[in-house]
Amino acid sequence: MKEQYLTITQLSRYLKYKFDQDTNLSTVYLKGEISNFKAHTRGHYYFTLKDEGSRINAIMFASNTSKCKFMPTDGMKVMVTGRVTVYEATGGYQIYVNEMIEDGIGNLYIAYEQLKQKLELEGLFAKEKKKKIPRMPKRIGIVTAPTGAAIRDILTTIKRRYPIAETILFPALVQGVDAGKDIAKKIEIANTYDLDTLIVGRGGGSIEDLWPFNEEIVARAIYNSKIPIISAVGHEVDFTIADFVADLRAPTPTAAAELAAVDMNTVLEYLTTAKSRSYNAILKKIQTEKAKLDNLKESYGLKRPNTIYEIKEQKLDALVERINSLIKNKIENTKIRLYKSTSSYILNNPNILYLEKQEAFKNIYMRLNKEISIILTNKKTQLFKLENSYVLNNPEILYKFHQQNLNSLIEKLTVLNPMNTLKRGYAIVKENNHVISTTKEIKQNQKINISLKDGELTAKVLEVRKENDKN
Repeated sequence: MKEQYLTITQLSRYLKYKFDQDTNLSTVYLKGEISNFKAHTRGHYYFTLKDEGSRINAIMFASNTSKCKFMPTDGMKVMVTGRVTVYEATGGYQIYVNEMIEDGIGNLYIAYEQLKQKLELEGLFAKEKKKKIPRMPKRIGIVTAPTGAAIRDILTTIKRRYPIAETILFPALVQGVDAGKDIAKKIEIANTYDLDTLIVGRGGGSIEDLWPFNEEIVARAIYNSKIPIISAVGHEVDFTIADFVADLRAPTPTAAAELAAVDMNTVLEYLTTAKSRSYNAILKKIQTEKAKLDNLKESYGLKRPNTIYEIKEQKLDALVERINSLIKNKIENTKIRLYKSTSSYILNNPNILYLEKQEAFKNIYMRLNKEISIILTNKKTQLFKLENSYVLNNPEILYKFHQQNLNSLIEKLTVLNPMNTLKRGYAIVKENNHVISTTKEIKQNQKINISLKDGELTAKVLEVRKENDKN
């Protein structure tokens, strides 16, 4: 019989079919440690679940990750529920996780800490963003269960302390799966009312009972509220995310009512005190103003009003006299300047100014002609001397003079030529093209270059001897 060969795809598809038909693999409960965790941008979780002896690839799709109340990390021990099957593309088997809980530490506690850290980093707990609670509100809203000890305590306390305040109840679910969404919705509805303060809370209970107040949707509803919110969740030892986001945290519902409504007796005492202080202040003001009025009545000016007029009249006369004097002096000074200008010699004889300028021009013209004549005379004399000079008439003498100077320079250069010095048996010592002229510039084992008349040598200094050395 001829063998029938399968493709890799056919084999993987067959194994997948077998896995999918096995009821034992349709719902599997596993526990292990997470490694190679990766959260995809589309919301899926990819990771490896391992124990001491083996490992399995795992994937949790976004539709299920939304139900996970904590963010998985590498090294975290978890318990998962899912379906095991074969991934045809790689031929490997893996588990599709539907649910995942923390193994060991409480799952709700992990979710609480993660959300708290996230919202704190976003600034939802910032003190500078907290709104001030009104001291004497007209209308107080309450978001809580319509029955139970919490609402009774809040209403009783407000009625006892501040009965003139109006209260509006926004009944909400405070426990269960949909409680968080309902609380957030009621906070949004309350913001459509003309309220001064809003109390959000419930009585005590377990962490599971209080969990709706730890949900992100409730935290953001409180943060986005335009009405100042007092949180009143559980007992004094209970802290929820809502407590950190709220504008003010009350340890109990009763305490929330006390913070929301001032004690009427305190207000009445304050008003009585304010009334007494206002009366005394007004009385003192009246007495002070009456004393001022009495002083004005007895004043010299009020009794003899003509004296005020007389003083002002005298001051006016003095000012008029001063102004007239200043005007008179100004006119006299102007007349004097005008007289001097009209009586000036030049103004009466304008031709004099022209004659002075004409005479100055003639003097400058004569001096200029004289200077030009002197310069021309000197140039003619120099030209005559040059034309009759002996050197100009005998140029060969100038040539011989320069020839002698040239020969003298050649002789000096020949004497100074270092090559002639080398021919007489001397040498030139250098280091890196620097001429060495003293033993102070040479050290032992130093390499030097020695220039002779027919070439150069490279040498190494074995010993340096100076003239003042004894040996």
